[in-house]
Amino acid sequence: MPPKNFVYDLFGRSPVRPLQTHMDKVQACVAELPVFLEAVCVADWALAERQQQLIVRLENEADDLKKALRLQLPKGMMLAMSRRDVLEVLTVQDHIANITKDIAGLILGRRMRFPENMREDLKHYLARSLDAVRQAGRIVHELDELVEAGFRGHEVDLVNDMLRELDSIEQDTDDVQRRVRETLFAQESQLPPVDVMFFYRVIDDIGDLADEAQQVGSRLQLMLAR
Repeated sequence: MPPKNFVYDLFGRSPVRPLQTHMDKVQACVAELPVFLEAVCVADWALAERQQQLIVRLENEADDLKKALRLQLPKGMMLAMSRRDVLEVLTVQDHIANITKDIAGLILGRRMRFPENMREDLKHYLARSLDAVRQAGRIVHELDELVEAGFRGHEVDLVNDMLRELDSIEQDTDDVQRRVRETLFAQESQLPPVDVMFFYRVIDDIGDLADEAQQVGSRLQLMLAR
């Protein structure tokens, strides 16, 4: 648990630093998923379990940061960004870490073995979803400059370009998701029905990572429009 004055110390340096620190931890959590999935695909359950435990630890650390920020965020201290804006972005960021933990827990708990002919697309799908999370993180790290610029000028144009790139990545994940689902659908009758149900759930959860990343961008875009 961060020390009691953690958020106050960070606010002394930057009004958005706690949000960025939380997003960094969220990204660290999500970044462990590709190694986890690779271990699952080769049935290395010992490595998969270690990765899952690491993901849980990072998600817990992100949760501690979230709680510290929520409890200690000073009222009336934000100027260019309202307290509500910060907390709304924080909530969406937190969803990303939660989804990551859920994906790893579900796959490991059921010892899921994905059909071989969908594994490469599944890895690519996860990689693009992670690209969306990283892009959202880059945008969050532009908040210092946005606040300093008063949400005006060249910095706004730069962030809007980054937001358009985030939308493009999210659309790409939708395309890859359709391909993965079509591959699974074509062989549903050859697989245990319960396995198929959980395969679709994991596919949807991976897509949710990109969707939530886009939601981070959408909330920041609303700030620019005010």
